[in-house]
Amino acid sequence: MSRRIGIYSGTYNPVHAGHISFALQSLKDAKLNKVYFLPERFRPNKTDVTHYAHRVAMIRQAIKPHKQLGLIEDNAVSFSVENTLPKLTNRFNGSTLVFLMGSDSLANLKNWPKVDKLLKSSELVIGIREGDQDRVQDWIKELPQKPLDIHLIDSLAPSVSSTKVREALRRQEETEGILPSVRKYSNQNWLYVSLA
Repeated sequence: MSRRIGIYSGTYNPVHAGHISFALQSLKDAKLNKVYFLPERFRPNKTDVTHYAHRVAMIRQAIKPHKQLGLIEDNAVSFSVENTLPKLTNRFNGSTLVFLMGSDSLANLKNWPKVDKLLKSSELVIGIREGDQDRVQDWIKELPQKPLDIHLIDSLAPSVSSTKVREALRRQEETEGILPSVRKYSNQNWLYVSLA
């Protein structure tokens, strides 16, 4: 039986408890052997992103307690079907690739260049975020190609976001979803602080 490998790409600015819990839920619900976080160096729709090396270091700390979670560092600027999918297919030759994403990413998936190639060869796991429950099925119908399979997971932390976590770290406040390892790393490296 082929291995089932989860790929979870994103900016992770910073990684938070919602990301980790979704990866762990996906391992169980989609029967995955391992989930790899694939941090992107840059995303065109996101500005003011913390340096890639810091985001990678925070992911390393966050996944350390979980043996079934891993990390892939890629030289590409951002995830693309054309460039990233062949690398992953080659690296995990013979495995079924299962791509993890939040429902906010599913809403825009139909617009990805060459997304039909990804959907023909892969499965999806969608973590349903707060407020998206009623729209997920419509977004699935809008996809240009039916994926091999699709798994819908109700997020254990549907309202946690990197934006809220960054703001709480900046203000030195508590908020849902901050990982202790991220808080410690952020404080040690003066991340997300405002001197104004």
